Amino acid sequence: MLILDKLNVHSRLAVILALLGAIVLQPATFASPFGQGVFGADVPFGSGTSLSIALGGDVSLSLTPSGQNFVGSGSHMLTVTSTDVVGYRLYVYSPGSTNMTNGSETIAASNNTADGTLALNTWGYNTSGSTTDFTGMKTSPIVLKDVNGPFKNGDNTIVTYGVLASGTKSAGQYKVSVVYTAVAKSQ
Repeated sequence: MLILDKLNVHSRLAVILALLGAIVLQPATFASPFGQGVFGADVPFGSGTSLSIALGGDVSLSLTPSGQNFVGSGSHMLTVTSTDVVGYRLYVYSPGSTNMTNGSETIAASNNTADGTLALNTWGYNTSGSTTDFTGMKTSPIVLKDVNGPFKNGDNTIVTYGVLASGTKSAGQYKVSVVYTAVAKSQ
């Protein structure tokens, strides 16, 4: 009985210390200073900010002959829904490697730092809808879109991918992973 009482005392003490720690260690929260934020924004009052991203499926590129080479493009839509009144940033990158692979065969990401024509045996992306001009993918996140305001009904972004491959490339499915991340902006 004495051992059980000691455990109860220790358990009570642990709960009290945990509660005190939770109360004392809470970070201070402040309202936005007067004149900042978005007055009259159509977002739910008193609820936490929400942010979600929906992907319109994988992109599949069918290549067609173009002289001695093959070209192709395809796109999909991303929808970001957010009640954050400041806005959000959408990032894109290929973790690990930007090469499209098919066994030991590869198609490298373009070296283009802005939308431009693709070099032979490269691929890229854009948000302009162009089927000829693309930017090269990176292995670290880059800003795809930076917008202000809440988007409680969703904000759409169409991402188009393209490839220019040599006719001597081995046939087959070339794949690469692409990650999209949406982050709420702060004031």
